[in-house]
Amino acid sequence: MTTTSPRTPMTSPRTTMPSHRAAAPSTSPRTTTAPPRTTASPQGRTELLRADRSPVRVLVVDDEAPLAELLSMALRYEGWEVRSAGDGAGAVRMARDFRPDVVILDVMLPDTDGFAVLGGLRRELAEVPVLFLTARDAVEDRIAGLTAGGDDYVTKPFSLEEVVARLRGLIRRSGTATARSGSTLTVGDLVLDEDSHEVSRGGTSIHLTATEFELLRFLMRNPKRVLSKAQILDRVWNYDFGGQANVVELYISYLRKKIDAGRSPMIHTRRGAGYLIKPGE
Repeated sequence: MTTTSPRTPMTSPRTTMPSHRAAAPSTSPRTTTAPPRTTASPQGRTELLRADRSPVRVLVVDDEAPLAELLSMALRYEGWEVRSAGDGAGAVRMARDFRPDVVILDVMLPDTDGFAVLGGLRRELAEVPVLFLTARDAVEDRIAGLTAGGDDYVTKPFSLEEVVARLRGLIRRSGTATARSGSTLTVGDLVLDEDSHEVSRGGTSIHLTATEFELLRFLMRNPKRVLSKAQILDRVWNYDFGGQANVVELYISYLRKKIDAGRSPMIHTRRGAGYLIKPGE
Protein backbone atom coordinates (compact mmCIF):
# COMPACT_ATOMS: atom_id res chain seq x y z
CA MET A 1 0.00 0.00 0.00
CA THR A 2 1.44 3.40 -0.90
CA THR A 3 0.86 7.06 -0.21
CA THR A 4 1.91 10.27 -1.88
CA SER A 5 2.10 12.07 1.42
CA PRO A 6 5.65 13.47 1.78
CA ARG A 7 7.92 13.12 4.76
CA THR A 8 7.53 16.10 7.01
CA PRO A 9 9.73 17.30 9.87
CA MET A 10 8.76 16.35 13.37
CA THR A 11 6.94 18.78 15.58
CA SER A 12 7.10 18.99 19.34
CA PRO A 13 6.48 15.54 20.88
CA ARG A 14 4.07 17.17 23.30
CA THR A 15 1.83 18.24 20.48
CA THR A 16 1.81 16.06 17.38
CA MET A 17 4.03 13.68 15.50
CA PRO A 18 4.35 13.95 11.72
CA SER A 19 2.86 11.96 8.96
CA HIS A 20 4.45 10.43 5.89
CA ARG A 21 2.90 7.03 5.33
CA ALA A 22 -0.28 5.11 4.80
CA ALA A 23 -1.75 2.87 7.38
CA ALA A 24 -4.23 0.82 9.19
CA PRO A 25 -6.96 0.27 11.72
CA SER A 26 -7.93 -2.16 14.33
CA THR A 27 -9.63 -5.35 15.17
CA SER A 28 -10.74 -6.26 18.65
CA PRO A 29 -7.66 -7.23 20.70
CA ARG A 30 -7.01 -10.84 21.62
CA THR A 31 -7.05 -12.23 25.14
CA THR A 32 -4.65 -14.84 26.44
CA THR A 33 -4.76 -14.78 30.23
CA ALA A 34 -6.86 -13.28 32.99
CA PRO A 35 -7.33 -9.49 32.65
CA PRO A 36 -4.78 -7.48 34.63
CA ARG A 37 -5.60 -5.69 37.84
CA THR A 38 -4.70 -2.02 37.87
CA THR A 39 -3.41 0.33 40.52
CA ALA A 40 -3.36 4.11 40.56
CA SER A 41 -0.05 5.74 39.73
CA PRO A 42 1.21 9.32 39.45
CA GLN A 43 -0.49 11.54 36.91
CA GLY A 44 -3.58 9.30 36.94
CA ARG A 45 -2.03 6.37 35.07
CA THR A 46 -1.80 2.72 36.05
CA GLU A 47 1.40 0.77 36.46
CA LEU A 48 1.54 -2.48 34.52
CA LEU A 49 3.98 -5.38 34.80
CA ARG A 50 4.29 -8.75 33.13
CA ALA A 51 3.19 -11.86 35.02
CA ASP A 52 6.79 -12.43 36.20
CA ARG A 53 6.83 -8.85 37.58
CA SER A 54 9.29 -7.65 34.93
CA PRO A 55 8.56 -4.49 32.87
CA VAL A 56 6.15 -4.63 29.94
CA ARG A 57 8.06 -5.08 26.66
CA VAL A 58 7.35 -2.90 23.63
CA LEU A 59 8.81 -3.22 20.13
CA VAL A 60 8.85 -0.01 18.06
CA VAL A 61 9.17 -0.53 14.29
CA ASP A 62 9.84 2.66 12.30
CA ASP A 63 12.66 3.60 9.93
CA GLU A 64 12.65 7.24 11.06
CA ALA A 65 15.23 7.16 13.84
CA PRO A 66 14.22 10.46 15.52
CA LEU A 67 10.57 9.40 15.68
CA ALA A 68 11.46 5.93 16.96
CA GLU A 69 13.66 7.48 19.65
CA LEU A 70 10.92 9.87 20.81
CA LEU A 71 8.43 7.02 21.04
CA SER A 72 10.96 4.86 22.88
CA MET A 73 11.71 7.62 25.37
CA ALA A 74 8.03 8.17 26.14
CA LEU A 75 7.52 4.44 26.68
CA ARG A 76 10.58 4.11 28.90
CA TYR A 77 9.13 6.89 31.01
CA GLU A 78 6.19 4.58 31.61
CA GLY A 79 8.66 2.10 33.07
CA TRP A 80 8.50 -0.23 30.07
CA GLU A 81 11.36 -2.02 28.34
CA VAL A 82 11.69 -0.90 24.72
CA ARG A 83 13.51 -2.18 21.64
CA SER A 84 13.34 -0.75 18.13
CA ALA A 85 13.80 -1.92 14.55
CA GLY A 86 14.11 0.13 11.37
CA ASP A 87 12.81 -2.36 8.81
CA GLY A 88 10.55 -5.37 8.46
CA ALA A 89 13.23 -8.04 8.54
CA GLY A 90 14.79 -6.52 11.64
CA ALA A 91 11.37 -6.31 13.29
CA VAL A 92 10.71 -10.03 12.89
CA ARG A 93 14.19 -10.92 14.18
CA MET A 94 13.78 -8.60 17.15
CA ALA A 95 10.35 -10.02 17.96
CA ARG A 96 11.80 -13.54 17.92
CA ASP A 97 14.51 -12.61 20.43
CA PHE A 98 12.80 -9.91 22.50
CA ARG A 99 9.30 -11.46 22.77
CA PRO A 100 7.43 -8.14 23.11
CA ASP A 101 4.04 -7.77 24.78
CA VAL A 102 2.90 -5.17 22.25
CA VAL A 103 4.23 -3.78 18.95
CA ILE A 104 4.10 -0.30 17.37
CA LEU A 105 4.35 -0.86 13.62
CA ASP A 106 4.67 1.76 10.89
CA VAL A 107 2.79 0.76 7.76
CA MET A 108 5.45 1.85 5.26
CA LEU A 109 8.96 0.51 5.81
CA PRO A 110 12.00 0.61 3.48
CA ASP A 111 11.97 -3.12 2.66
CA THR A 112 8.25 -3.94 2.82
CA ASP A 113 4.94 -2.69 4.21
CA GLY A 114 3.66 -3.11 7.73
CA PHE A 115 0.91 -5.52 6.70
CA ALA A 116 3.48 -8.03 5.43
CA VAL A 117 5.55 -7.54 8.59
CA LEU A 118 2.46 -8.26 10.67
CA GLY A 119 2.26 -11.70 9.10
CA GLY A 120 5.83 -12.45 10.15
CA LEU A 121 5.15 -11.17 13.66
CA ARG A 122 2.07 -13.34 13.99
CA ARG A 123 4.10 -16.41 13.05
CA GLU A 124 6.49 -15.65 15.90
CA LEU A 125 3.94 -14.35 18.43
CA ALA A 126 0.42 -15.30 17.42
CA GLU A 127 -1.34 -13.19 20.05
CA VAL A 128 0.85 -10.07 20.30
CA PRO A 129 -1.24 -6.86 19.96
CA VAL A 130 -0.12 -4.52 17.17
CA LEU A 131 -0.69 -0.76 16.96
CA PHE A 132 -0.30 0.55 13.40
CA LEU A 133 1.08 4.01 12.65
CA THR A 134 -0.56 5.48 9.56
CA ALA A 135 -0.31 8.68 7.56
CA ARG A 136 -3.89 8.57 6.28
CA ASP A 137 -7.28 8.03 7.83
CA ALA A 138 -9.06 6.87 4.67
CA VAL A 139 -11.69 4.11 4.77
CA GLU A 140 -9.65 1.88 2.44
CA ASP A 141 -6.69 2.07 4.82
CA ARG A 142 -8.90 1.05 7.73
CA ILE A 143 -10.22 -1.90 5.78
CA ALA A 144 -6.67 -2.94 4.82
CA GLY A 145 -5.55 -2.84 8.43
CA LEU A 146 -8.63 -4.67 9.64
CA THR A 147 -8.09 -7.40 7.07
CA ALA A 148 -4.40 -7.66 7.93
CA GLY A 149 -5.21 -8.23 11.60
CA GLY A 150 -4.03 -5.04 13.29
CA ASP A 151 -5.44 -4.39 16.76
CA ASP A 152 -5.50 -0.59 16.71
CA TYR A 153 -4.09 2.33 14.75
CA VAL A 154 -2.99 5.93 15.24
CA THR A 155 -3.03 8.47 12.44
CA LYS A 156 -0.09 10.84 11.99
CA PRO A 157 0.31 13.46 13.21
CA PHE A 158 -0.31 12.10 16.70
CA SER A 159 0.51 12.92 20.30
CA LEU A 160 2.76 10.71 22.40
CA GLU A 161 0.07 10.66 25.07
CA GLU A 162 -2.40 9.16 22.60
CA VAL A 163 0.03 6.40 21.63
CA VAL A 164 0.69 5.54 25.27
CA ALA A 165 -3.03 5.47 26.03
CA ARG A 166 -3.73 3.18 23.05
CA LEU A 167 -0.93 0.83 24.10
CA ARG A 168 -2.19 0.68 27.66
CA GLY A 169 -5.61 -0.30 26.39
CA LEU A 170 -4.16 -3.05 24.20
CA ILE A 171 -1.99 -4.39 27.01
CA ARG A 172 -4.81 -4.44 29.54
CA ARG A 173 -7.25 -6.12 27.19
CA SER A 174 -4.72 -8.70 26.01
CA GLY A 175 -4.19 -9.85 29.59
CA THR A 176 -0.40 -9.81 29.30
CA ALA A 177 0.20 -7.53 32.30
CA THR A 178 -0.65 -7.38 35.98
CA ALA A 179 -0.85 -4.50 38.41
CA ARG A 180 2.13 -3.35 40.39
CA SER A 181 1.45 -2.97 44.11
CA GLY A 182 3.63 0.02 44.79
CA SER A 183 5.67 2.22 42.50
CA THR A 184 9.22 2.37 43.85
CA LEU A 185 12.19 3.38 41.74
CA THR A 186 15.66 2.48 42.99
CA VAL A 187 19.05 3.55 41.67
CA GLY A 188 21.91 2.54 43.93
CA ASP A 189 21.00 3.69 47.45
CA LEU A 190 18.53 6.29 46.13
CA VAL A 191 14.87 5.31 46.48
CA LEU A 192 11.85 7.19 45.12
CA ASP A 193 8.26 6.16 45.94
CA GLU A 194 5.97 7.33 43.16
CA ASP A 195 2.82 6.85 45.24
CA SER A 196 3.83 8.64 48.45
CA HIS A 197 6.31 11.01 46.74
CA GLU A 198 8.89 10.13 49.39
CA VAL A 199 12.58 10.13 48.48
CA SER A 200 15.50 8.82 50.49
CA ARG A 201 19.17 8.08 49.98
CA GLY A 202 20.97 5.62 52.22
CA GLY A 203 17.92 5.62 54.48
CA THR A 204 17.98 9.40 54.94
CA SER A 205 14.79 11.19 53.88
CA ILE A 206 15.13 13.95 51.28
CA HIS A 207 12.51 16.66 50.79
CA LEU A 208 11.90 17.73 47.19
CA THR A 209 9.59 20.27 45.61
CA ALA A 210 7.03 19.01 43.09
CA THR A 211 9.20 20.01 40.13
CA GLU A 212 12.35 18.53 41.65
CA PHE A 213 10.45 15.29 42.23
CA GLU A 214 9.29 15.11 38.59
CA LEU A 215 12.81 15.78 37.34
CA LEU A 216 14.32 13.13 39.60
CA ARG A 217 11.63 10.63 38.62
CA PHE A 218 12.38 11.16 34.93
CA LEU A 219 16.10 10.63 35.56
CA MET A 220 15.49 7.52 37.67
CA ARG A 221 13.15 5.99 35.10
CA ASN A 222 16.05 6.22 32.66
CA PRO A 223 19.09 5.19 34.74
CA LYS A 224 22.50 5.36 33.06
CA ARG A 225 20.85 7.00 30.05
CA VAL A 226 21.82 10.50 28.91
CA LEU A 227 18.77 12.76 28.70
CA SER A 228 19.05 15.96 26.70
CA LYS A 229 17.82 19.31 27.97
CA ALA A 230 15.12 19.29 25.29
CA GLN A 231 13.86 15.89 26.44
CA ILE A 232 13.80 17.01 30.06
CA LEU A 233 12.01 20.26 29.20
CA ASP A 234 9.38 18.36 27.26
CA ARG A 235 8.72 15.72 29.91
CA VAL A 236 9.01 17.77 33.10
CA TRP A 237 7.90 21.26 32.03
CA ASN A 238 5.91 20.61 28.85
CA TYR A 239 7.78 23.55 27.33
CA ASP A 240 6.07 25.90 29.80
CA PHE A 241 9.35 27.79 29.99
CA GLY A 242 9.49 28.37 26.27
CA GLY A 243 12.24 25.83 25.75
CA GLN A 244 14.75 27.77 27.91
CA ALA A 245 17.41 25.23 28.76
CA ASN A 246 18.76 27.24 31.69
CA VAL A 247 15.82 26.16 33.85
CA VAL A 248 17.03 22.56 33.48
CA GLU A 249 20.52 23.53 34.61
CA LEU A 250 19.02 25.36 37.58
CA TYR A 251 16.92 22.43 38.76
CA ILE A 252 19.73 19.95 38.19
CA SER A 253 21.82 22.07 40.56
CA TYR A 254 18.98 22.01 43.11
CA LEU A 255 18.82 18.21 42.91
CA ARG A 256 22.57 17.84 43.24
CA LYS A 257 22.55 19.89 46.45
CA LYS A 258 19.92 17.58 47.93
CA ILE A 259 20.88 14.22 46.44
CA ASP A 260 24.66 14.38 46.13
CA ALA A 261 25.71 16.75 48.91
CA GLY A 262 28.34 15.03 51.06
CA ARG A 263 27.91 11.77 49.15
CA SER A 264 29.30 10.05 46.08
CA PRO A 265 27.72 11.91 43.10
CA MET A 266 24.87 10.22 41.23
CA ILE A 267 23.78 12.99 38.86
CA HIS A 268 26.29 13.55 36.06
CA THR A 269 26.64 16.01 33.19
CA ARG A 270 27.66 14.91 29.71
CA ARG A 271 28.84 18.12 28.09
CA GLY A 272 26.93 18.87 24.92
CA ALA A 273 24.62 15.88 25.44
CA GLY A 274 22.67 16.19 28.70
CA TYR A 275 22.38 14.57 32.11
CA LEU A 276 22.18 11.08 33.57
CA ILE A 277 21.81 9.38 36.92
CA LYS A 278 23.67 6.26 38.00
CA PRO A 279 24.65 4.62 41.31
CA GLY A 280 27.35 6.40 43.24
CA GLU A 281 30.77 4.82 43.29
